Amino acid sequence: MQNLFKQIKGDRAIWAIVTLLAIFSFLPVYSAASNLAYHGGNTSTFSFFIKHFMHLFLGFVIMFGVHKVPYKYFRGLSIIMIPIVFMLLLITMLQGTTIEGANASRWIRIPIVGMSFQTSTLAAVVLMVYVARYLSKIKDKEVKFTESILPLWAPIFLILMLILPANFSTTAIVFTMIMMLSFVGGYPIKYLLLMVLGGIMALTIFVLVAKAFPGAMPNRVDTWISRIENFSNGEDTEADYQIEKAKIAIATGISPLGPGKSIQKNFLPQSSSDFIFAIIIEEYGLIGGVFLLVLYMWLLFRIIVVSHKSDTIFGRLLVLAVGLPIVFQALLNMGVAVELFPVTGQTLPLISSGGTSIWMTCLSIGIILSVSAKREELKEKEDAEDNPLSVLSEAI
Repeated sequence: MQNLFKQIKGDRAIWAIVTLLAIFSFLPVYSAASNLAYHGGNTSTFSFFIKHFMHLFLGFVIMFGVHKVPYKYFRGLSIIMIPIVFMLLLITMLQGTTIEGANASRWIRIPIVGMSFQTSTLAAVVLMVYVARYLSKIKDKEVKFTESILPLWAPIFLILMLILPANFSTTAIVFTMIMMLSFVGGYPIKYLLLMVLGGIMALTIFVLVAKAFPGAMPNRVDTWISRIENFSNGEDTEADYQIEKAKIAIATGISPLGPGKSIQKNFLPQSSSDFIFAIIIEEYGLIGGVFLLVLYMWLLFRIIVVSHKSDTIFGRLLVLAVGLPIVFQALLNMGVAVELFPVTGQTLPLISSGGTSIWMTCLSIGIILSVSAKREELKEKEDAEDNPLSVLSEAI
């Protein structure tokens, strides 16, 4: 065990935060799984617990393996992965399958193992790394918009247009994060405003085409529009069913029911994933909600610290590229539960059940830890140079 801990590098606080989130996730997932087990017939609640454990275990394996890879290699890997994720997204969009009667156009089934995988989540991570690579390359150089269209914006819009038909919320989040990262990376604001305008126009054209030819492509445009309309008009309709149940659960949290005693988990269809934050407050009260919020804010603080201490421009941008979306998604999930935002379908990172979400979050955390591990390695070398006697004593 001691040898294992010696192999763990990188920011210790981030390791602690991720571990706390993972441990805390077991109780609400196990509690919410009772509803899934009931609707699943002969499926036991414990099987969902084991499944969540295996997802987290594999996630930590991914995180451990990735954090051992020098982060400079992610620069080249992002270029290689862009065409791969493009093909995966294309296959996912064309397969048009369903899972238990639900729209599953955002999922692809892995052969042999028979597991489903959400390709858009992988594409989001790869795309953010790719953007960080490009921005680090043009840092402190004069940027010409025409020269950046092909190497930067063309891959971004091609991939986002493949994600959009089945997953508007992920498309919007990734596009927003790319704009923020580009601003931090020093990309001219006037060009960013131009790309925002281009994104709005592309979305408008897509919606108009989808409405005009509803059978031409798999889409959820009507669902997006109804969610936004229901959110903006403030009227209670059948479409607000999940939000209303989530608000009841949160209101109950004033006098928390205790672990495993949630009532609304029996009525919320996505109680173990999209609306797990409401179940947590219902069972653990405001203390549980504030505890999670503090952990995510602590994670954000450590992400900024690791980025600031990185030894290269690419390292700084890389940490922000993969780290900020995690915290942003967490705040978005919480905001949906309290009706600050329309329903998005985004999970609570490292808390909600679901393999793809956990694995891609752990992949991103592993990249951040790789950057911080490099900083620790450089600091150790600097300390050794400042104190040569310690090196001599170790050699003896």
